[in-house]
Amino acid sequence: MPAHALPDAPAEPDWPALHLHGSASAFRQSLALLQQCARVDATVLLCGETGTGKELAARALHYLSARSRGPFVPINCGALPDSILEAELFGHARGAFTDAKSDSLGVIGQAQGGTLFLDEIDAMSPRAQAAILRFAQDHSYRPLGASRLQHADVRLVAATNAKLEDLVAQGLFRQDLLFRINVLSVRLPPLRERHGDAALLAQAFVKRLVQQYRTDPKHIDAHSLALLQTPRAWPGNVRELEHLVHRAFLLAEGAVLHLDLGAPPVAAPVAWASVHEPDPAPTPAAIDPHANGGTQGDAHADISFADAKAQAITDFERRYLAAVLQRAGGNLSLAARIAGKERSRFCKLVRKHGLQRAGFDAMAD
Repeated sequence: MPAHALPDAPAEPDWPALHLHGSASAFRQSLALLQQCARVDATVLLCGETGTGKELAARALHYLSARSRGPFVPINCGALPDSILEAELFGHARGAFTDAKSDSLGVIGQAQGGTLFLDEIDAMSPRAQAAILRFAQDHSYRPLGASRLQHADVRLVAATNAKLEDLVAQGLFRQDLLFRINVLSVRLPPLRERHGDAALLAQAFVKRLVQQYRTDPKHIDAHSLALLQTPRAWPGNVRELEHLVHRAFLLAEGAVLHLDLGAPPVAAPVAWASVHEPDPAPTPAAIDPHANGGTQGDAHADISFADAKAQAITDFERRYLAAVLQRAGGNLSLAARIAGKERSRFCKLVRKHGLQRAGFDAMAD
């Protein structure tokens, strides 16, 4: 029997014990495929929108596999700076650089015998993609400053909320790396496709919070549960629902939780037409307050130059951010790279202008 292979077909896993709750058919199909992937020691790519539970799925994949006794090591690929890339991934030998006073394992060495989870692999820089590609080919690597190659007994699991094929077409992701990581693929459906699961998840979150905070039992009121059964957009998916329940739990004065579900069930995400459509050509009256008899002055004529300039900059920023997000299909890491800004600064600008990536995800589809 090959190493890291499970002998017999296992019974249905205890998914709730792995923090994966749901009975919707789309979700159950993903779980069934996840169970199949756990039985073979191959690279897996987990796909899905942000907040759909990709890291939980990766952990389940690990703990259901023959590698369950080994370590599970997650790494956020978007937080891998090129300046220390090799040391972070492959480790370093003593004396490799000024402060290297002893040997150090990188994340690959830490994952020996277990699973290395590459989260947000779409956010990897070209240099990082090349490094991971070399390792993915034969699992050999050389720690920084070392003279010999080492071999790692590690399973790679990657996750993305982007369409990697589109990134390949745009020259932003290596096609050969996509082939290497996409041996097996599991899609985690968004919460809006998991009919009936929102109420089930919310109740599971309440039970976990009761244990976490060691409180008396609490429950969600009937009205909130009824609203959870109605179709909603859930742009933040399961993570959005979890935060909603957590907030209600912390603010509840008694045993009953009232969820702030806002107004409307679903419909479309925010309309972005006003952002994406080009402004109409300026009229003579807008350029020259004396044109057409001078009765219609420019909208900015009654404010200072500094205020008008600030408003113009704000309008430009919003249109530019929206255009970049549209091109990136709502992927913040990719959009930040296109804009040439650090991800944290780019996200701060997005929040400043009240833009929500969900609308751009929908447009990308």
